[in-house]
Amino acid sequence: MKSCFSLLFLGMLCLQSKAQQAIPVIQDKILNQHWYMQSSDSTGATDEQVAAPGFNTDKWYPARVPGTVMGGLVALGQYKDLFMSNNLEKVPDTLFAHPWWFRNTFSVPAAALKGAARLEFNGINYRASIWLNGHLLADADSVRGGFRRFTFEVGPYLKAGENILAVKVTRPGPGDPTLGFVDWNPSPPDHSLGIWRDVHLITSGAVSITQPFVAPGLDTATLNKAALTISALLTNHSKQTVTGILKGSIDGGIALSQPVSLQAGETKEVVFTPAQYKQLEISHPRIWWTQDLGKPALYHLRLSFVNGKTVEDSTRLRFGIRSVTDYFTPEGRRGYKLNGKNILIKGGGWADRMLLDADTAYEEAGMDYAVQMHLNTIRMEGFWGNNHHLYDLADEKGLLIMIGYSAGWEWSNFFGVPDDLYGAISKPEQMYIAATSWRDQVIWLRNHPSVSVWMYGSDKIPRPALEQQYIDILKKYDTTRPVLSSAQEHTSTLTGPSAVKMRGPYDYVPPDYWYIDTTLGGAFGFNTETGPGPQVPVLETLQKMIDPDSLWPVSSAWMFHAAKGDFHNLTAYDSAMDMRLGKAKDLTDYLRKAQYLNYEGMRAMYEAFETNRFKATGIIQWMYNSAWPKLWWQLYDYYLLPTGAFYGAQKANEPVHMAYDYGKHAVTVLNNTNQTTVAYTAIATGYDPKLNMIFEKQIPISGLTAQQSLSLFEIPSIAVAGNTWFLNLQLKDEKGKIVSRNFYALSTKEDVLNTKRGNWYITPISEYADLSALQELPPVKLNNTVVVTALHGQTKVSVQLSNPSSHLAFMTHVDIRNAATKEPVGPVFWSENDVTLLPGDTIILQGYVYTKDLHGQQPLVTVGGWNAN
Repeated sequence: MKSCFSLLFLGMLCLQSKAQQAIPVIQDKILNQHWYMQSSDSTGATDEQVAAPGFNTDKWYPARVPGTVMGGLVALGQYKDLFMSNNLEKVPDTLFAHPWWFRNTFSVPAAALKGAARLEFNGINYRASIWLNGHLLADADSVRGGFRRFTFEVGPYLKAGENILAVKVTRPGPGDPTLGFVDWNPSPPDHSLGIWRDVHLITSGAVSITQPFVAPGLDTATLNKAALTISALLTNHSKQTVTGILKGSIDGGIALSQPVSLQAGETKEVVFTPAQYKQLEISHPRIWWTQDLGKPALYHLRLSFVNGKTVEDSTRLRFGIRSVTDYFTPEGRRGYKLNGKNILIKGGGWADRMLLDADTAYEEAGMDYAVQMHLNTIRMEGFWGNNHHLYDLADEKGLLIMIGYSAGWEWSNFFGVPDDLYGAISKPEQMYIAATSWRDQVIWLRNHPSVSVWMYGSDKIPRPALEQQYIDILKKYDTTRPVLSSAQEHTSTLTGPSAVKMRGPYDYVPPDYWYIDTTLGGAFGFNTETGPGPQVPVLETLQKMIDPDSLWPVSSAWMFHAAKGDFHNLTAYDSAMDMRLGKAKDLTDYLRKAQYLNYEGMRAMYEAFETNRFKATGIIQWMYNSAWPKLWWQLYDYYLLPTGAFYGAQKANEPVHMAYDYGKHAVTVLNNTNQTTVAYTAIATGYDPKLNMIFEKQIPISGLTAQQSLSLFEIPSIAVAGNTWFLNLQLKDEKGKIVSRNFYALSTKEDVLNTKRGNWYITPISEYADLSALQELPPVKLNNTVVVTALHGQTKVSVQLSNPSSHLAFMTHVDIRNAATKEPVGPVFWSENDVTLLPGDTIILQGYVYTKDLHGQQPLVTVGGWNAN
């Protein structure tokens, strides 16, 4: 009887032991709250004291992580109107001469202490000592490099309840390979000192899963078959052998499993190949396309490691099935294919905000703007984004990202140490930081289908020893996308010619440049960064960056917000305005002419590359957005307000488009989609300055093949009084609906380029076109009907514009404003804008803003432009 009781008692203990067996806490916690910061010069304490629990931080600043010191100070109101005039220069450099502390308090449940725990830092700029609960995890000799990622095992140092994380950060110095800006804006006063990317506390059971990767293979001949290779690292954090099963699942019922045994402390790569797992061979896959050629389909992978009935760790990721490859044209110029199809790369160069303080809404607006302009690519000179959000958006919206290192490491005036043919990275320490940063960024971003090209050089190429390290890293971690050694024309001894060009221009050129230039930046090959020069923003933005008493006339006070070096002026831009359009009478006149130059120049650039597809293989507008309020290189400004260049790009890149070829004086029709079109009728009508018809031609088009560029006819020589004449283009479908409308102000006296003096940033103009008749257009009062609806967080407006007059309503611009403040609302999304109405024309424009951006006020729709009231 006693024996039976003992057995029963032991059995009950066994059951109780199993019931109390710890279930691993699987968590990825982002530590983005409860941070404080202070200069080490102001703490009055040793490092050990600052890092210890109980240290008083009452007089510290609340900090933003991810973020920088300067960004945090501005958010707290310590520096007001930082971007007004030259206020940026007034921030003392000495404020950041000493390291700054970042200190965080976070809680951990007791259950999480029974498994493994890691702290992950995705970006610290530049050097750091890291302490957890008074224990030094790493010092500044080992934690260095703005693009490096660091992970620390912290299980032994965590406590149940409150924990203290302290990070002492030192800014980068000359010769440090760090994030930064080049000639498009000044450096921030703190040189981006801070914890600029997110910090994670990751907990699991005894085994963790890291570096999951899906490498897609696609049969580009049929697009009907795909094969996936899946890999991940498993790490046993315990002191004993662990045996379990790595399980995986993918949308559509695909299930995987593989037994794995790990020795104590072992890390092992586990791979699922389609040869071993036939379920990874997928028939009729959903394919990821750019938004202009199709839909960006995404899949989901879930991995978990199971030990008996215990899930030790699990992770999820999204991926896309797509193929990106490169090719060479008969002329030896590089182009790209997406899913086996030639793709004309059309994009712009992205930079993060100067203070690295963009929120998710700001980034989403930027990506939505690319879709609104019908672009397909963003080029990043630098690995921007303080987390994955920017890349997730590109995945979802169907935008390619060309990504790589900045020219800031290649020139002595930016990097602070001597440069040569291979840039300024030459010392072993610099090459170590550059190579390990490259590895970390490739692993961090490789699952994003949007990431299309790795670029490890910008203006120059890396020296061969460093390039070989980059090549070896890519062979190990990612062979699924092309690599570019430089965005400039260079020939590597290891990888051959880059076969792309960076010949400019960067300053103002007239619209015909892109068609007639055959040696520099014209529409041939892949121009990795270029553009028609400055894009002066709208009045409301100028008022936030230039003192009221300096707004007019244009003066040296403006130039603090120009670009650097050869671009610290508006000389060519203003000269073109004066000579082509007439000297501005006042600021209002200047700005209407500026927006026309912006629109005309950007439209022509993209149209030229589309007209010459695929002799032209790619065009990246330099730049896409604005890191701060500025005058140069922006499709939309720092405050998310589009310039005329935005609407010129939007017009040029519309799905099916009718255009004027400035080089051949021809009318073209451009199919920018991946589909064969229906039949159309193309109508081209010419007018003299008084709107007397000069000619009209109608041409039936049976249909356009995918991405076809079709030249319809050349316009004979035009003779009109006053040189200026107008071309109205309309493309109508079989029901008479207008599919594309496009209006040009042209001159019988054309712009003539001084090609002998052309260089890497500008080709001067020896004779200017005469569009001065635009100044004589009389004011036109348009009829308009506005309908406003609010739905799903958007305030939408439908604006019907009608021109009842006998005059031209040129470059008519519609805005959505805050009815109380009269300020324009940004971001703003219009079906088109800066439209021109002939007498009797009616156009309906659709637009919307986010209701939250109205701040509780009603929308006010205003109509203005060149000569419209």
